[in-house]
Amino acid sequence: MSRPLSVIFYWHMHQPFYRDAESGNYRLPWVYLHAIKDYTDMAEIIAQVPGARAVINYVPSLTAQIEDYAKHLSSFLAGKQSEINDPLLAALADSKGLYDKQTRDYLLESCFRLNHERNLHRYPAFSLLWNMAEHAKHHQAIDYLGTCYFTDLVTWYHLAWLGETVRQRNFVARRLIEKGNNFTHQDRLELLTLISQLLTEIPATHRKLVAEGKIELTTTPYAHPIIPLMLDFNTAHETVADALLPNEPYPDGLKQAQTHIDMALSHHQRIFGETPAGCWPAEGAVSDATLALLGKANFKWCATGEAVLHHSLKYNVREQQGNRDLYHPWLVGQGKEEISCFFRDDRLSDLIGFEYSRWNTDDAINNFMHELAGIHHRTQGMEAPVVTIIMDGENAWEHFHENGLPFLTKLYQSISENSDYALTTCSDYLKNSPANEKLDHLVSGSWVYGNLSTWIGDKSKTRAWELLIEAKHVYDKKISTLSPKQKKAAQEQLRICEGSDWCWWFGDYNPGAAVRDFDDLYRRHLGKLHQLLGCDIPASLSHSISSGGGDAEGGGTMRRGGADN
Repeated sequence: MSRPLSVIFYWHMHQPFYRDAESGNYRLPWVYLHAIKDYTDMAEIIAQVPGARAVINYVPSLTAQIEDYAKHLSSFLAGKQSEINDPLLAALADSKGLYDKQTRDYLLESCFRLNHERNLHRYPAFSLLWNMAEHAKHHQAIDYLGTCYFTDLVTWYHLAWLGETVRQRNFVARRLIEKGNNFTHQDRLELLTLISQLLTEIPATHRKLVAEGKIELTTTPYAHPIIPLMLDFNTAHETVADALLPNEPYPDGLKQAQTHIDMALSHHQRIFGETPAGCWPAEGAVSDATLALLGKANFKWCATGEAVLHHSLKYNVREQQGNRDLYHPWLVGQGKEEISCFFRDDRLSDLIGFEYSRWNTDDAINNFMHELAGIHHRTQGMEAPVVTIIMDGENAWEHFHENGLPFLTKLYQSISENSDYALTTCSDYLKNSPANEKLDHLVSGSWVYGNLSTWIGDKSKTRAWELLIEAKHVYDKKISTLSPKQKKAAQEQLRICEGSDWCWWFGDYNPGAAVRDFDDLYRRHLGKLHQLLGCDIPASLSHSISSGGGDAEGGGTMRRGGADN
């Protein structure tokens, strides 16, 4: 009788720092919106399905902002402060709803940013607001939309972003959805209180799931930097020989990378009360030197993309008989730097991320189970086969029916109730089946196509690095002249600028509006860094880096792991 196939779901939760460096207000709302929907739903589904188990990765740049939102809203609701530092939440809390023209324009632009088919038009009252806005725009009649329209609009936007489990079970959410319109200030305060509660509960909810053995929690270096590039830009040439690179290395990249790793460990310990055994390097971006740092930091395991394994083994494992090399972890490094590395199954991960949202739920589950059966058959005779599904844990679900609740519930149930499979976590798998096959060299790359081209190599991405290098040189000259308080602020600002998300969005293939937002925010962060160092903002930061204009799949928030998937 063959051993069960171990199945690991690894959900990655991440948002960059969205607070405006100058005003302190949040420029984009994605941290709290995903918190009240996806982070809440994902944990609740695992809690409710008896056999469900998973690994969840929380990036410190995300949990730091969740914590900030929770404290800020709690203080506002307690009457300890009069303003909210997020414009959408401030509009929701506004006592009279007498918004000025700038705020009304902002609400019309912002409050339809969600999946229309799945989460807007499913609610007749919200759908009516959208149709009214479209009609008013067509007839140049926006000014005729009254106060009640805008208070209802901002209320419905937040109701539609609530997690499916919240909308089903929470009395306030159900009452407001049933009410449908003419929301009062008290209604909006009750909704704001619910949002505050959901944000506050996230750490405790996940701690409880860890204690129950339902999940393993992992972390990512603090602000989500691409460590292989911080250490050596030339690693990009391992897979893309003609990648355009800056003319000089990133100054003190090793020291900065180590700081991000150290801070991730201390932050995770403070938020979740434990030291993580595993690490998802930002974007699964790895190199031998990167994994050596993780190993020295006492991480027991990490994970990356399937194509990195193809490149490292110098053959496509899917063309190998049974493609077994994909279905076990590998050892990388020597001595104290040795670490176990899991590799993402691109096909299964991308089916969930991009295909199944368009399928009937039962058909999608049956197809996934068929795929698993094929892997189980091909790995017969292996001592401990494991398949690792690694994907964005937040952006896929708005494209699914009911935010993925029926799909994920049935997926966990179908696997956990089948004796051919065993849902597990990476650490639990390694306790029973330590990695024993060695990779002599790990080719630098990420989970996206197995290379680093998403973050460097073309004119705009490389220009972003050059601007960061310029700022880092100023930082190195000025940091020792600052007071302890000033130094701490400048250090944090530099870490924010080193995050991966800025370069992720630069490129003509991404939507213009998203590129504009991230381009502007990145340059603002760099400008603030110069100011914190006591310097003028250089003229180079007044010019946009990238304009976008493409139509990336899924709006650009997600990518497929392989170009052919």
